[in-house]
Amino acid sequence: MIAPTSLMCNDNTDFTHRRRTANAASIVMVAWIFMSVLPFVQPLEAADPDPIKAPGNEQAFVSIFNGKDLTGWDGDPRFWSVRDGILRGETTLASAAEHNTFLILRGREPADFVLKLKFRIMGEGNSGVQFRSRDLGDWEVAGYQAEIANDRPDPGIGTGFVLDEHGRGGRDAYGPRGDLGRVGEFVVIDSAGKRSVIAKVADARALLSVGYYKNEGWNDYTIVAQGNRIRTWVNGYQTLEFIDNDTRKLSRGIVALQIHRGKPMLVEFMDLKLQILDPELTPGSRRFNDRGQSGWVTAPD
Repeated sequence: MIAPTSLMCNDNTDFTHRRRTANAASIVMVAWIFMSVLPFVQPLEAADPDPIKAPGNEQAFVSIFNGKDLTGWDGDPRFWSVRDGILRGETTLASAAEHNTFLILRGREPADFVLKLKFRIMGEGNSGVQFRSRDLGDWEVAGYQAEIANDRPDPGIGTGFVLDEHGRGGRDAYGPRGDLGRVGEFVVIDSAGKRSVIAKVADARALLSVGYYKNEGWNDYTIVAQGNRIRTWVNGYQTLEFIDNDTRKLSRGIVALQIHRGKPMLVEFMDLKLQILDPELTPGSRRFNDRGQSGWVTAPD
């Protein structure tokens, strides 16, 4: 009787050991996933917003607007012009846009980058900065758009979030992914496109209370795309961060500026500049050029 009892004890011990091992492995996996995201996460109850210096190495930026004319850009000449060093997008009652129309930066389709610019909207209007997008022809594009809008009940909250432009049936509808992240959110998007707000980078009401957006004044916009991580800043205040694991995401593409169809509007831009990033390096690295890293050699300081 001793041998069978001993054997049963060994089986139970082995089963218990396997179960504990499996549980330990699951705990390790969850902890690894949590720790991989934790460095980017702030508590859900974010502290009062505080402006910071947005990423980017000033010595690494390349100007993408010469301040004189639309060289390098392509858009409907009825709407886009340059005056006094300012790039202008304007529609009127006599010259209205039939659909959302874009001024497209030609010759560049950046993947990982820091994009900085200044903008202002006079009156009420809806605009945006397109990036990692595709050209649909007739000055229409589809892809990521960092929103600029003051035509909402609260004019500030329409600036600083990212949406999917175009593609859900109508010429001007959101793309199939809709809003990707709203002002103040830290979002993770899974491979099927499901959004999960896991934290806050700031509280939207607090951002409004400190005046993060200057209505009808000049505003600084910074957009950072690196791998599947997208971040935005307005006037030094971080407004959004999201990790995009959706299989439909675009990893590179064109940059463009938007005029939304509808009521007459005027949007202006200046000081547009681009820094190309190595996806393996942090923003601000010196190891860069505007077509990739080929031909560069790094050395210690």
